Amino acid sequence: MGFFDFMTEDIAIDLGTANTLIIHDGKVVIDAPSIVARDRSTGKIIATGKKASLMQGKTHENIKTIRPLKDGVIADFEASEQMIKEFIKNIPSIKKRFFTPSLRMVVCIPSGITEVEKRAVIDSAEHMNAKEIYLIHEPMAAAIGIGIDIMQPKGNMIIDIGGGTTEIAVIALGGIVCDKSVKVAGDVFTSDIAYYMRTQHNLYVGERTAEKIKIQIGAATEDLETPPEEMLVQGRDLLSGKPKQVQVSFREISKALDKSILRIEDAVMETLSKTPPELAADIYNTGIYLAGGGSMLRGLDKRLSRKTDLPVYVAEDPLRAVVRGTGIALKDLEKYKNVLMK
Repeated sequence: MGFFDFMTEDIAIDLGTANTLIIHDGKVVIDAPSIVARDRSTGKIIATGKKASLMQGKTHENIKTIRPLKDGVIADFEASEQMIKEFIKNIPSIKKRFFTPSLRMVVCIPSGITEVEKRAVIDSAEHMNAKEIYLIHEPMAAAIGIGIDIMQPKGNMIIDIGGGTTEIAVIALGGIVCDKSVKVAGDVFTSDIAYYMRTQHNLYVGERTAEKIKIQIGAATEDLETPPEEMLVQGRDLLSGKPKQVQVSFREISKALDKSILRIEDAVMETLSKTPPELAADIYNTGIYLAGGGSMLRGLDKRLSRKTDLPVYVAEDPLRAVVRGTGIALKDLEKYKNVLMK
């Protein structure tokens, strides 16, 4: 343990379209929405994370809220960099430091990422004083986070439904055997709901309200064992322009989301059809694991199970499965060195 090691901090980052999570010293220290608010005239960042998300849809022309990540990859380079910098600055033990330590980072990336997009992640980590940067694929991180021993010669299927992408992967021997990444996930669900409210109820709702509906009464099927109560939704009437309120049930939302969930089902079936037979035999025994915030949609596990005829399990604390796996890989770099990419 040299002086240099004392100067270095290890952090694991799950840079998500909807939320960014950071693990430091084995604990989740940052769990915040991936959003920044910028002052248009000065270009300064006024707020990040939760504070910025409260401003979403409520800004005037001098303030702009930006979601720097789209479909799991960096869309706005500058904003994402400033956002991560802010988050890292706010890690309690780094905040106390007199000067910024150099960092060793493991960042997780979608499995369908291009070389250029990968470069963007590495570049922005380098600007943050990162000396060593490792990348890990999201489904891999999710598998580790769920507690699957990925090094075994045994097939496991993971579906990670995030904000921007749904990552489906079959994993064995510490590698991804077949995978598919579809850009249908939490954000698409949210916009499906907003579209449904506009077309069926003539009610114009903002992104934040649509997301609230998704969390409160979102469902993937109409036959839920414990259905949520109906919800009152406020927005603007498209015809009269007045603010109004309507009552919505989970059945309506499951109709609104049906097409998008069908696309996820198709992607799952396609991945299963590409799986080598020996691994398919394993998956028949182990079932399918769901992670990511989207897996919390009521009845989704049941619906996928019906479609695939396989047992489907939702990870505990699915929102944090990916970052937990990233953190485990960071702690044991030696063991996971083949899984990580430089």
